[in-house]
Amino acid sequence: MPDEEKGFVIKDKRTFSPETGEPVEDKKEKGEPEEASKKASSIPEADSVKDQEAQLPEVNLATFIFSISSSALLNFGEIPDPETGATSKNLPMAKHSIDILSMLEEKTRGNRTDDEEQLITNILYDLRMRYVKETK
Repeated sequence: MPDEEKGFVIKDKRTFSPETGEPVEDKKEKGEPEEASKKASSIPEADSVKDQEAQLPEVNLATFIFSISSSALLNFGEIPDPETGATSKNLPMAKHSIDILSMLEEKTRGNRTDDEEQLITNILYDLRMRYVKETK
């Protein structure tokens, strides 16, 4: 039996929080200086990331439509860039956003609720009128 494989054992030496069941690091066992553990504690924890995610709107067709229409409004120069605060016009990108919404309207036809139908119809009409006004 020389081809017989030997098994192995995995031992998890981590400690777990009794409240959350999450792994807890023991800084003293690792021999980290006290200053390093203080710096690590100032880093945002997973709870703050979860809080940020909780503030985001629900992902559905309506929020997707609003997101793309906001992109078009940004490119029309109607709303300022969130990063720079400046407004600028980029009509080809605005038209691209309108084309995306138009494609989305076509591909979701027959699968939208009445509210979603009205939303996409009204937003597309408004954006198309803005584009015509801007290109004249």
